[in-house]
Amino acid sequence: QAQAQAQAPPLPGFWFESKYFEYNGVRLPPFCRGKMEEIANFPVRDSDVWIVTYPKSGGTGLLQEVVYLVSQGADPDEIGLMNIDEQLPVLEYPQPGLDIIKELTSPRLIKSHLPYRFLPSDLHNGDSKVIYMARNPKDLVVSYYQFHRSLRTMSYRGTFQEFCRRFMNDKLGYGSWFDHVQEFWEHHMDSNVLFLKYEDMHKDLATMVEQLVRFLGVSYDKAQLESMVEHCHQLIDQCCNAEALPVGRGRVGLWKDIFTVSMNEKFDLVYKQKMGKCDLTFDFYL
Repeated sequence: QAQAQAQAPPLPGFWFESKYFEYNGVRLPPFCRGKMEEIANFPVRDSDVWIVTYPKSGGTGLLQEVVYLVSQGADPDEIGLMNIDEQLPVLEYPQPGLDIIKELTSPRLIKSHLPYRFLPSDLHNGDSKVIYMARNPKDLVVSYYQFHRSLRTMSYRGTFQEFCRRFMNDKLGYGSWFDHVQEFWEHHMDSNVLFLKYEDMHKDLATMVEQLVRFLGVSYDKAQLESMVEHCHQLIDQCCNAEALPVGRGRVGLWKDIFTVSMNEKFDLVYKQKMGKCDLTFDFYL
């Protein structure tokens, strides 16, 4: 069956398109339909911690576990035994749903992939903490492509080149990556926003853990902080090097294995056009 699937011709574009709907000019997944107003009015608490990312930015995988560890002072061995997704629901997903998230006990840890402007309006001027993680878009598009191919509901059968073109033309779920990161970058100096880069988690984890500890207002002494950094290192190893996972899913520099020279040139051009006025930078050659 897998072989038959692999040989199946790419599905017509309209079938893939029909998975999305447009809301205020942004493509969103079908499960967001009919609830955007309720999301805008979602009651936010000052003690909330929100993790927001564009899909496949490493935030809802790796970062959520690090944040959970730091904020709860949790034992990493326990994290391995629990379903972390149940502890950190995604606001817009059908499960567990807005009603249940509203009732969770404080402090709530909540995730979302929605653009800044669609998040609950309380978040825009409140005290609850928002952690945003951005990932270099070349690695992200590879990871997003692999995800679309593995997801039964999407069954994306196009080529990577076609998928990359969609990404550059803002034709994927959750809209334009370029708008998503720039919108958040405009708020990176807000006192309740911490803007992180996925690559820094691999490059200098200790500094990122210290940033999180400060931002979340958790108190650790030096020994506890060192132990926490060590736990987080173990988590990253498990997430990025586990043999059961698709090869190098969380690796930095993933794009170099799949981008052709001409694709890379085209991508750089689009990147420059869309990010030209923004002082946010990514190191593509770590």
